[in-house]
Amino acid sequence: MRASGNPDRGLPEVESSVMVTDEPLQTTTLEAPPATSSNPPGTAARTPPREEPAAPPPEPPAPRRKKWLWLLAAAAAAIAVYLLFAGHNRKQANAEAAKAKAAASAPLPVVAAAAKTGDIPVYLTGLGNVTALNTAVVKSRVDGQLLRVVFHEGQLVKQGEVLAELDPRPFQVQLMQAAGQKAKDEAALQNARVDLQRYEVLIKEDAIPKQQLDTQAATVKQFEAAIESDQAQVESAKLNLVYCRIAAPIAGRVGLRLVDTGNIVHASDANGIVVINEVQPITVIFTIAADRLPQVLQQMHAGRQLPVDAFDRDNKNRLGGGMLAAIDNQIDQTTGTVRLRAVFPNQEDALFPSQFVNARLLVDTIRQATLVPTAAIQRSPTATFVYRVKPDRTVEVRNVTVQLSEGDTTAVRSGLAPGDVVVTDGVDRLRPGMKVAATMAGTAPANPNGGASPDTGATPYAGATPKAGSHPGAGGRSNAGGNPKAPNSSNSAQGGPQ
Repeated sequence: MRASGNPDRGLPEVESSVMVTDEPLQTTTLEAPPATSSNPPGTAARTPPREEPAAPPPEPPAPRRKKWLWLLAAAAAAIAVYLLFAGHNRKQANAEAAKAKAAASAPLPVVAAAAKTGDIPVYLTGLGNVTALNTAVVKSRVDGQLLRVVFHEGQLVKQGEVLAELDPRPFQVQLMQAAGQKAKDEAALQNARVDLQRYEVLIKEDAIPKQQLDTQAATVKQFEAAIESDQAQVESAKLNLVYCRIAAPIAGRVGLRLVDTGNIVHASDANGIVVINEVQPITVIFTIAADRLPQVLQQMHAGRQLPVDAFDRDNKNRLGGGMLAAIDNQIDQTTGTVRLRAVFPNQEDALFPSQFVNARLLVDTIRQATLVPTAAIQRSPTATFVYRVKPDRTVEVRNVTVQLSEGDTTAVRSGLAPGDVVVTDGVDRLRPGMKVAATMAGTAPANPNGGASPDTGATPYAGATPKAGSHPGAGGRSNAGGNPKAPNSSNSAQGGPQ
């Protein structure tokens, strides 16, 4: 910075250097030293002009340097945190990728079963109701007062067993009257016969007319007819006395009594005294589709007895077994079904009249079929297939043709051979060519700790194809919803791949 004086005033020039820094701008005022007068003595000094007062310095600006330092420090810290988390996530992703790769290369655990050769039954099922073989409403045969009820409600009674008694005294009086009338007519008949013998002697002597003899003979016949009528009255009175003891017309189970002791009962009463149902044996009336009727008729015409099993409403518990007894003589056009009647011994009283049951009729048996668990059968829009475990422990897709499905077992017509190992559980994650660790269903695995092995129902598959029939054809979950005790509503025959 340079400050120069006025040359006319003789002011010296002053030079000053100014350093430019980041420090806040400060204003520096430089004052020149007083000038020495060069005027000769005796000459009046020239007065310098009066300088204006300096302006006040401006307000200093905000400290910008400190603000920039804080911003740089925060940015550096953010970058450091980002790099730290990025490195950690990269390591974690690499570890997970390594685990996924190891898991992908490891064998997939599945449950498998071997196809075997066996027989599979062919059933027809239908909904049915239990009905009593015979039903009787016990009524009084005569009118009278009910004196005593002998049976207990719900009791099993035999045919002819006394159930109730009526007041017998009115019928005993009728019997006495009929017997007295008969004795009176017998005495009159005896007298008429004696007179007839006398007239026969007199007619020989021509002592009486022939008309009198004929009249006496007719009188004898009249008394003989009267005695027969009297005998009928006696028998009727005896029968009424028998009817005073009300007996069971059939064997079976009695229901709740409909009349209490002391009431007057009549032979014309609609309700009667009690109802008896014959429950041993008992019948089940069920329906099947009319399209299945020829198959049943063929077996019946061949003289075969077709067994029928009855299951409860949930189709889980078997209630009893019987035989097909009859087929209805017409088809219900509204439902397209035909009714069948089966008879069950019902010795355990498992079946009860009006009970709802599911009936299963055995009509045929397929012999020497290739059987696999139903859970092994998979279906796609174009084919029916199974996952077959090869000896190298990899799986392949094998298209099959299903012949018949019954519960947890399916008969395969083609596509598998006895002994082939198929996957029954764990098929959701399978792909062709994947390596699997198959566990055979139905046998116990070896205990790695030594000693007896627990009965877990499975053993590792070593890779060799087992012989046919060495493993049972059931295992894993069933995707058909069947029940080992109660099969599905009908056997299903599925077509093969398209």
